[in-house]
Amino acid sequence: MAHLLAISGLHMGLMSGVVFAALRLTFALVPPVALRVSARSIAAGGALIAAAGYLALSGGNVATQRAFIMVAVALFALMIGRRAISLRGVAIAATIVLILRPEALMGPGFQMSFAATIALVAVFGWMRDGQIPLGPRWLQPVLAVVVSSAVAGFSTAPIAAAHFNAIAQYGLLANLVSVPLMGVLVIPAAVVAVVLAPLGLDAVGLWGMSIGVRWILYVAHFIADLPQARTYVVGPGSWVLPLLAMGFLTLLLWRGRLRWGGAVAMAASFVIWSGAPRPDVLVSDSCTLVGVMTPQGRALSKERGAGFVARNWLENDGDGEDQYTAARRWQQGDTFIHISGKRAAAAFSGCRKGQIVVSSVSLEQSDLPCTLHDPESLRHTGAVAYVFGEQGAMTIRTARAAAGERLWTQWPEEKPRGEYHAR
Repeated sequence: MAHLLAISGLHMGLMSGVVFAALRLTFALVPPVALRVSARSIAAGGALIAAAGYLALSGGNVATQRAFIMVAVALFALMIGRRAISLRGVAIAATIVLILRPEALMGPGFQMSFAATIALVAVFGWMRDGQIPLGPRWLQPVLAVVVSSAVAGFSTAPIAAAHFNAIAQYGLLANLVSVPLMGVLVIPAAVVAVVLAPLGLDAVGLWGMSIGVRWILYVAHFIADLPQARTYVVGPGSWVLPLLAMGFLTLLLWRGRLRWGGAVAMAASFVIWSGAPRPDVLVSDSCTLVGVMTPQGRALSKERGAGFVARNWLENDGDGEDQYTAARRWQQGDTFIHISGKRAAAAFSGCRKGQIVVSSVSLEQSDLPCTLHDPESLRHTGAVAYVFGEQGAMTIRTARAAAGERLWTQWPEEKPRGEYHAR
């Protein structure tokens, strides 16, 4: 339900839709005007101005800019007598967004927004072309909400799971009982509040908004408290989302039997995702936290501290436990030794060949026979991950190798490996 809070597609679409409908209704109430002017084009122009004002009022973050571009494309199509909602319009909006902000392609906001929009336009277009009815006329608005919520939910769920490692089990139910009220009460009341604000009567609109907002908050708390309301999934590999996106677009956009190849690609992406491996050992870039994979889940070396790192590790493992619970799995092993703090470093008596020592402070000993990771060594490599293979094979991956030598990374000059034992 987070999309109800973000000033993005839903807010911008509902707000401009309310303004557009109100202006068209106003023109229709004045027959001499309605018969002489293009009420739809003028209403679309007024809604576009209102959307631009909303963009400025909101602060113009990336999500709002993206939503404004999509709404502007639809309203401009109405102004020139073209179909407002079409896949061509979505493609134009996506092109404009990527020209202005190419980095948005990798963000969950862009991916989820356009996945939902493409799916909705394609599904409702297919229903329109196939003349598939939505039941009796009086029931059609309700069924339209059910279909749109289901389509948007299913199209965005894999992307949300890939970025946030969680699936909301009852997301469809939560949206069905909250989104309609958002469009029928909250947004119209917000428009009324803005219109009446210069007269000092904005409390009328805000009172109506409060009723809808209280209901939405109640729904959010009730759904979140249901058993198994959220499940966690492991982070996917680098090829999963591109393969899933290509399959999704092929299935919805292609014409002919080859479109079902998209369904095969989507199924393959889920198979690859289900077997996504996770590193056996993780070392944070500051050496303050170590995580070792165990049969019970990842064991963390500390109950507190480096909370952001710990949360990201557990989420990418698909583990819903907190840091304290994960720390109770930790047992100082014979291979990996974590030294945390100056006292522990002072008490360190040495190591032997084959051991891996992680110290949050620099050790005074030199020429240790073991592999040592300390803040000085990881300053050159970033965080470190260990992956164990068959027959004792071990692969070390560093954040520096993953990020590459970019203009913005500014890694310090890498030392010869023998100096800091990062083998």
